Amino acid sequence: MDDKKPAPHGWLVLDKPRGLGSTQAVGMVKRVLRQGGYAKTKVGHGGTLDPLAEGVLPIALGEATKLAGRMLDASKIYDFTIQFGEETDTLDTEGEVTQHSDRRPPMAAIAGVLEHFTGLIEQIPPKYSALKIDGKRAYDLARAGEEVEMKTREVTVHSLEMQGNRLDPELRSAFQTTSGRPDPYDPGAPLELADAVTLTAHVSKGTYIRSLARDIARALGTFGHVTYLRRIKAGPFHQDHAISLDKLEEIAKGARLEHLLLPLEAGLDDIPALSLDPDSAQAVRQGRVLSDMPQTDGLYFAKLGDTPLALMELTGGTAKVVRGFNLPDVAE
Repeated sequence: MDDKKPAPHGWLVLDKPRGLGSTQAVGMVKRVLRQGGYAKTKVGHGGTLDPLAEGVLPIALGEATKLAGRMLDASKIYDFTIQFGEETDTLDTEGEVTQHSDRRPPMAAIAGVLEHFTGLIEQIPPKYSALKIDGKRAYDLARAGEEVEMKTREVTVHSLEMQGNRLDPELRSAFQTTSGRPDPYDPGAPLELADAVTLTAHVSKGTYIRSLARDIARALGTFGHVTYLRRIKAGPFHQDHAISLDKLEEIAKGARLEHLLLPLEAGLDDIPALSLDPDSAQAVRQGRVLSDMPQTDGLYFAKLGDTPLALMELTGGTAKVVRGFNLPDVAE
């Protein structure tokens, strides 16, 4: 007799510590579920987080893994610190120093330059990244000592701000009128120079924070690298949802998973729901098309009561299944 608990469906949002890879985190979740007595469960992550980065790592379980690809496309928010004076080959603390400068930018100059890195921008990804070049990972080529030529790509920076609300109108005005002197009426006032600055960036998929840090430092006439990187939001998942590895380990010891698990639809908070009756729900489960739908065109999240059924694309009154979910009815 199989007395295992049924495989769960939904999201575990981990607060990933530094030093742990995303694939390792998935392995930990699989082990914890196994030790906690759960049936074999499909597990995947919703967007890689570098081992040196910490913060929000959404882990999809069961049917939620069908949405992991959507999570890769979602925008993300990061806190990061740029240390000025040195650029490294990895653009973070792991690498060898390749450029050095004694120049430290004024705080007001930093405030003034950020708007040039907001909106649609072009950036060259780090050569130490997971991007593939001729079928090989860029970081593998770089570590092997091969010359890696990364191509420029367009990304969107939705917002970029100094932490502590330093990006205020007075500071921006000071930069525009005095090239960084805090008091425009006192030419002898000392410049407030920065050894480092911590910023918050809301970015589109494909944006490399390490490249952003490098380019900001260079625009300020110096060099820089990332010393701290934390993802505080990935798609709909915020750090307030995240659990520590210690909390995760409690599942292995018998703690109830339901208290930590977010439902599958938590990954669809930007998609309108489409409530169906039992007959329509049955048709959707069989992959059939629904006709004469009154809703406007677009992507919908179809459900029967509280049970997620499918992602559906509605065009001209006809709804087709994009991705079906094989979940038991809540009443069962």
